[in-house]
Order: sequence, then structure tokens, then C-alpha cells
Amino acid sequence: MTRLPFFLAASLIALAVPAQAEPGIAITIYSDNQALVQDTRSVTFTGERQKVEFKNVSAQIRPETATLNSAGMHIFEQNFDYDLLSPAKIMENAVGQTITLVRTNPATGAETREQAVVLAANGGVVLQIDNRIEVLRDDGLPVRVIFDKVPPNMRADPTLSMTLQAPAGTREASLRYLTPGLGWRADYVALYDEAKDQIDVQGWVTLTNNSGVNYDNADTVLVAGTPKLIGRGGDDNGMDAMIEAGTETGTRGRLGDYYLYPLAERTTIANMQTKQVSFLDVKNAPATHGYEVRFGWMQNSTTPLNVQTMYQFSTSAKGGLGDQLPAGIVRFYLRDSQGQPQFIGEHAITNTPMGSRLSISTGDAFDVKVQPIMDSRTRINSSQWKTAMRYIVTNALPKPVKVQVVQDGLWGDTRIAQQSQQPTWRDADRAAWLVDVPANGKAELTATFDTRY
Repeated sequence: MTRLPFFLAASLIALAVPAQAEPGIAITIYSDNQALVQDTRSVTFTGERQKVEFKNVSAQIRPETATLNSAGMHIFEQNFDYDLLSPAKIMENAVGQTITLVRTNPATGAETREQAVVLAANGGVVLQIDNRIEVLRDDGLPVRVIFDKVPPNMRADPTLSMTLQAPAGTREASLRYLTPGLGWRADYVALYDEAKDQIDVQGWVTLTNNSGVNYDNADTVLVAGTPKLIGRGGDDNGMDAMIEAGTETGTRGRLGDYYLYPLAERTTIANMQTKQVSFLDVKNAPATHGYEVRFGWMQNSTTPLNVQTMYQFSTSAKGGLGDQLPAGIVRFYLRDSQGQPQFIGEHAITNTPMGSRLSISTGDAFDVKVQPIMDSRTRINSSQWKTAMRYIVTNALPKPVKVQVVQDGLWGDTRIAQQSQQPTWRDADRAAWLVDVPANGKAELTATFDTRY
């Protein structure tokens, strides 16, 4: 039982007025397993202090966030009863109480009844019957237990009860609370057309309800973003996919710094259910396929290393997907020789503004390899070194490819003294060379670095 910091000194009217029909439920679901539920019901107020029960609230409700709004109402106390009825729970609550055992003779069907005191219900039920102690066994014999009443704090459904006073009459009251157990994520299906260098992307919202209650015919809005919650950290998985952040403004609704994705129509979100709803469907967006490999400073290998298969596309309104992308998983497909889509890999993305460029890896390439070789490392003086690197790129495919060779760890004081082709600097610490490799052939990239260490 959760009790608010109010002390109710006066006696209460013992009548518990149940909440009646539900004019509507509105749910705002965040992507970090948190939701705001706004449950509007019709309630009859007596004009005096009374106890109003809201059944079928989330079993994981955060009671400290619950508020009830209705004209002229004053709340004295609220309690959340979440000890739900079950055979095991009701037996645990009956310890020390007298129950009735009903035994049925399998041969004759005759019933016998006797009173028993429940001594323990921990891993099994121990009973005192007259002057003997008996263990209630689950051995298939026809025995049932009769209880005189339901324990006072046990409920068939999670129930939030409020002691309040409001002007007499029947009118709507809106209950608002936060709850975990309701969450969503974005899942993307990307189909790449190698012949046309185009991509089809479908975005799915995957809703999951583990809150312990059904939400029938709910008006549902999804929020793309991560509101701060005390005691919870953040996670930037998928951030490496964004190579350029967008600067375009989309048409979706906003809530502060977050984007809203309302479902097109009311939907029922059943407990222990996963539901998928489409929110993005784009055909024939431009995309490119290539390869990339990254090396740490002075990384040297005696054998060729794998490169990553990369797909690049934009979320821009012109020449892209034309939308913001909530954080999620992008799953890539290619058509085989029979025209059937086949899965080739997946990658996480973070919340992506419209106008961004994404470069997504789907796994290691089979036929394209790169071997980094340190040809020499010479000390010039006490504070300067010269390091000569060579990168051998091989291609076993029957077509030419382009491979991005990225050298990390160059720091801000590194100078490239010599190189076989010009790089593109991704930042102060990383240089990238786009190497053309012929079909069934190889190419060589060389670079000499002047560094302090």
C-alpha cells in the first residue's frame, strides 16, 4: 500500500464508489519503456468524503505520479493495491486464519468438510487440523479450500483508490499517471536495388505492453526522444551510423525537443502483447553501396583483414527518405537471383534528424580485404618520428569496387608528408582515402606520417 503524506483524521464514509464507463484512454509512449496514461472515466460523487476506486490501472503504476482532475475536487489520500488474487497469494494471506477443507472420496463422490488453521504457506501449505499437523499436498487427490472472505488488501485487478470530496453529481474525471511496462521501438526494413542504386525503406513501430493491464481503444501517441529520468543513464548505440547530421525541419508534430508519431486510429494494446504499426514507407530513394575499413594508429597485420560492407543514404526531403528517423534497428535485404529478398545484416541507428546522411554497415565483406603494413618507423629527432604505412587492397569480385581506408589516431599534430593520393579528413584525428580497386585485382595506398611520437 502506498500512502501520500496526508493524515486523514476524520472518519470516512465506508462506501466505495466504483468508476463507471470509460469515455476514453489516451496514452503517450516513450521509447525508454515509459508511458503517460490519461484515463478519463465517468464518476459519481456524493458531495461528502468518499472512496473512489479506479480498477484496471497499470500493475506497474508509479503511484507518486498519479493525479485525478475534476472540478471542485479535493483529495485526502490515495492507495495503490497491487497484491493480486491468486491461489498462492490468498493462501499466504490466510496464514493464522481458519479455512475449510473439502475432500471428495474418488470412489463414492461423497464430500467431507473439516476446519483447519493455516500455519505456513512457504513452499507448501502446513495446516493444523484438530490435534494433528498436516501438509496439504498437490498429489491430484480431489481437495479444495474454502475461504470465508477475500483478504482486505487483495484485488482481482490492480486498483488505485482515492479518498476525496467533490460536489455531488456524475461527471468525468481524468486520471493521469506514469508507468513503466509500456514501450516502443522503431524497426526498419531496407531493400537495396544494386542495379539502380536505390533503396526502399519501411519503418515499423513495435509496441510492447508488459504493464499488467489491457488498454482498450486507446488514442496513442509515440514520442521519439529520451526524457530524463532520475537514476537512468543514456545510450548512444548506433551513433556511428550518422556521418553527417541533418539541418532540415520536418512536418511532424513536436513536443519540446521531441517528435510525435501519433497512430492513425485508436488501437487496443493488450497486456503481454507486441503490436506493429507502419509509420514510414519510401520507395526508390537514392543509395550507394561501398566498403570501409578503419585502422588504429600503427596498426600492422601479417594477414589481410576484413572490410565492412557499407550502404549510404540520406534522410533529406530531396533525394532521401524525407523524414526524421527514431532510434532503432535497420535490417537490410537484397534480392537473390530468383528475385527473392534475402537478409544481409542489420545495424542500429540513433535518433536521426531529417537531412542527415547515414552510412550503415551490414557486416564483413567476403571478397574484399585490406592488409595494413608498417614499412618503416624512423626517429628523426627527440620529438619527431616518421612512419611509412602501406595498405594493400584486394578484390576478388568480377567488378571494380571503391574502398574507404580510414586511418584513426592521427591526433592534431600529425602531418602527412607523402601519400599516393589525397585524403579526406573526417576530423582532426582521422583521414580517409577512397581507393579504386579493379575487378579481380588489387590496389596499393601509401602514406608517410610525421608525428611527435
